[in-house]
Amino acid sequence: MSKINVPDFVLGEKLTTEQLDFFKINGVILFRNFISQDMVSLFISEVNRIEQEWLEKGIEKINGIPLKFGMDEHDHKMIQRFCFLSQYSEPLHEFLQDPRLKALTGFLYPFEGRIAETEKDGLILNSYIRTPKSKFTQMGWHTDSPRDIFMGQKIMPMLNVGIHLDSCNYENGGLRVLPGTHKQGILKLLFRKKYFVDNTPDPNEIGFDIGAGDLSVHDGRIWHRAQQSNKMGNESRRRVMYVPVVTGKYRPKTKNSKTPFYHRLASKIQN
Repeated sequence: MSKINVPDFVLGEKLTTEQLDFFKINGVILFRNFISQDMVSLFISEVNRIEQEWLEKGIEKINGIPLKFGMDEHDHKMIQRFCFLSQYSEPLHEFLQDPRLKALTGFLYPFEGRIAETEKDGLILNSYIRTPKSKFTQMGWHTDSPRDIFMGQKIMPMLNVGIHLDSCNYENGGLRVLPGTHKQGILKLLFRKKYFVDNTPDPNEIGFDIGAGDLSVHDGRIWHRAQQSNKMGNESRRRVMYVPVVTGKYRPKTKNSKTPFYHRLASKIQN
């Protein structure tokens, strides 16, 4: 278990050779100061507005994808996992048009990649907070690939792009990955860990010091988890928006979409 010293990469409208090589080896990369602190504040404001509206309306699913609920440090009900956020926010929708995000599709070469605003779960936000009544303080080991199998298709390359809205140093938990496992065979991809159940630290895992406004990218085939914070209450709060960058057939979700099996399964075993 270690903190990795990542070069201070900055994302422009085209990936550099150094960035491509780093990602090819590790399957994960971090870009510093991708959005300004003003934009971080704007995005948090938009999420708070959407959360209030959805709680008032009693919404439990968006396009067939269940929301995840919990309690904050004041024992107030909160949404701990959002989905399809950009469909309810013009600033977030405009953000997904940023040409720098499109540049990330270069990590998927030779496949043609696209930002999946209406596919998978769209733009999601994981809101981790550690309280006695929180339902979402960590996430066990998993890859993002089995959902393709559950949808009856072969595993396709994809990226999960994280926009971090809170600063989180390594000691305070957060993203952990097993670098290089995006190149593993199908058996290790499916059976190396117990999906979502296993939260055990791995001697080969790495983590990061992440600042609010940073952007992370990980290959969907890499083993990763979210480590629980060592703090409680507001100090433990970590909000990360994720947008999938996908390949293959276009598969949009609508209000008539059914809840995928993997979401029903995950709801039974995640904590």
